[in-house]
Amino acid sequence: MPTTTAAQQRAQAKLDYDAFLANCPSRQLLDRISDKWVALVLAALGSDGPHPEPAAAGEPRAMRYSALSRRLAGVSQKMLTQTLRSLERDGLLTRTVTPTVPTTVTYELTDLGLSLHSLVYGIKMWAEAHMDEVLANREEYDRAAG
Repeated sequence: MPTTTAAQQRAQAKLDYDAFLANCPSRQLLDRISDKWVALVLAALGSDGPHPEPAAAGEPRAMRYSALSRRLAGVSQKMLTQTLRSLERDGLLTRTVTPTVPTTVTYELTDLGLSLHSLVYGIKMWAEAHMDEVLANREEYDRAAG
């Protein structure tokens, strides 16, 4: 059995995580992070959540489940819970339980989550900035299609 050099091992590792390959585990991660609720949770925890002071706007912060639920209009309790659990499992956020009455649970982005937040937040901002153009294009397309 031939031995491999460190450079060959690094090259093989890059091949192992090629999202264009059907069995690549990175496809599961892409599927998860492309979910709208994941993107909105990351945006809320990263900089778009409610802030007690205007000076803190744009800064990552911990949020309680109820605050996240209010911020993410239209999310069901089941979907928010599933989303938060999957993000915690992937190491993108931490869940902290404080033994108060009632129990306080907060969620906060990890360093890994913050690194993804900057990308997702940019996509969210792009979508908001270009929605008028997209809607106009859809109308034009639908008119032409008949």
